[in-house]
Amino acid sequence: MSPPHLSDPVPRPAPSTDLFDQQREDWRRDPQIAFDAWLVKQHFRRSSALVYQAQWGQFLDWLGTQQKSLATVDSHAIAEFVAGLEIRKTQRVRYLRLIERVLDHVREIESASTNPARFIAQDGEAAWRNARDNDPTGFLTHAERTALIAHLFAPLPDLSAAQRWRERRDRALIAVFLGGGLKTGEAASLTVSCVNAGSPWVTIESANLMLTRRTRLAPFATAILDAWLAERRLTELAGNLVFPAAPSGRPMHKATMLRAVDALVDAAGIAGSRTSRASPQTLRNTFAADLFESGVEAEQVGQWLGFVQAVSANRLYRAWQTWMDQQDSPAANVPDPAAAPLSTPRRDGRLTNTTGENPP
Repeated sequence: MSPPHLSDPVPRPAPSTDLFDQQREDWRRDPQIAFDAWLVKQHFRRSSALVYQAQWGQFLDWLGTQQKSLATVDSHAIAEFVAGLEIRKTQRVRYLRLIERVLDHVREIESASTNPARFIAQDGEAAWRNARDNDPTGFLTHAERTALIAHLFAPLPDLSAAQRWRERRDRALIAVFLGGGLKTGEAASLTVSCVNAGSPWVTIESANLMLTRRTRLAPFATAILDAWLAERRLTELAGNLVFPAAPSGRPMHKATMLRAVDALVDAAGIAGSRTSRASPQTLRNTFAADLFESGVEAEQVGQWLGFVQAVSANRLYRAWQTWMDQQDSPAANVPDPAAAPLSTPRRDGRLTNTTGENPP
């Protein structure tokens, strides 16, 4: 049986949200329609409901291939289903939690005392857990970082006025990811009052004043951002966003930012050499890695990244060390083309203040 959709045009009887709490026969006769009715009572958002419908439909399809039903399924069968999903462990957990929740409901109707899905969820050694977690934390190599920065400084091709300001904007956007550690949401809401031409300091505002912070741009990022701010003033774009999506001043969508990163990474010639996508998070991680190599303490890096807890910065530091250890050969110490000379890179996370500057 294929999972239904909430927008399914095929007429279906409108389920009564009272009907399906009465008899287990409803779940035995048509577990998909019974699930739809149960789903209505949960008051999930439409997007979540569609996901749950697809997940439940996949589970029912699998039960059909195993000639099992909700009445006969056991812990072994559920474990086999979850372990067979070609997805990450965190996604397997979501499937299992949904099955567990629904079977709780069904078993309650049946006045039964056991839920086979719960035993699997509580089994720390279950085979379904043998799936990778999120991908390892990614960074750009020194060569990739250098190539990308060089492209950001490359002369602009022959472009129309509209293409020109968008190219400048996208280059500055990548610069604040790679040279300032901003997140996509922070870049989207960044206003011109939070930056000053010639200054490396960027204010990241938050609705919670306690979380408002400053980050220090790398010299190359300051230069690229300055070029964009000058272009922005010349173009007379509306609004007060640093990175508007259009002349009207409306904010950029995250998907547009992702496409900008993809385009510039590809134009820099480093996309083909990478085994994983260079996302804004990859650039943010690389910003931190550059600071670690320069000897900046993990605590300071965490403050510039906006981490609330020091453990997050320490975790990123350890991830960077692990990543460095996995590189085939020592990276070339290629300097930032817009940076002042640095002292010898360190890997102990200790602070090396090469500029003598302090946050204003």
